[in-house]
Amino acid sequence: MVCFLIRFIDIKSEVMKTIKINTVSFLLAISLLGISINSFSQEYKLTRQEKQEIKKVRATSNFNILDSLLNTKQFVLEAEYLQDKYGNRIPVVTSLNFIKLNGSTGVLQTGSNSGLGYNGVGGATAEGTVSIWEISRDLKRYVFTIHFGLITNLGHYDVLMRVGSDNNASADITGLGPGKLTWVGHLKALNSSRIFKGQNSI
Repeated sequence: MVCFLIRFIDIKSEVMKTIKINTVSFLLAISLLGISINSFSQEYKLTRQEKQEIKKVRATSNFNILDSLLNTKQFVLEAEYLQDKYGNRIPVVTSLNFIKLNGSTGVLQTGSNSGLGYNGVGGATAEGTVSIWEISRDLKRYVFTIHFGLITNLGHYDVLMRVGSDNNASADITGLGPGKLTWVGHLKALNSSRIFKGQNSI
């Protein structure tokens, strides 16, 4: 039994030495790799043309991803600002101010943390069905233009949305009256958006 314990202690000691040696070797390799990467990045700088090519590749890739997303009709424009017809902007809460499309249905909502409003979240909520759907693509500027109608509990709305390959988006909303309101923000996939829908305004 004593011999077994002595042998076990010897084995354990050898294993610990091996682990220490391997750990030191690993850390040394990582630090050398970091030095070589840093020195390479300092020595080599991208030219203006290379930067433009990289930017173009990214824009093209994002444009194709957005094309697929828009065709599913499952997305949300989360507004950072609301803008009136005179161009005046006010910052808003993105989770409460949005345009949501889910297939053949859609929601327009304004909201605020300051009051209850008609929808319980300080604003108004209009939910209904999509009546028309048109999409055009500007392949030179990597911009989508989407036009759709929404028949809701509050009336019929016309939506003209513009989306860039960087996910920046804006949408002009007009109703039966002369006024216009613009949502300005970013486009997100429906399943990655964290919006909160209030009660439908009546």
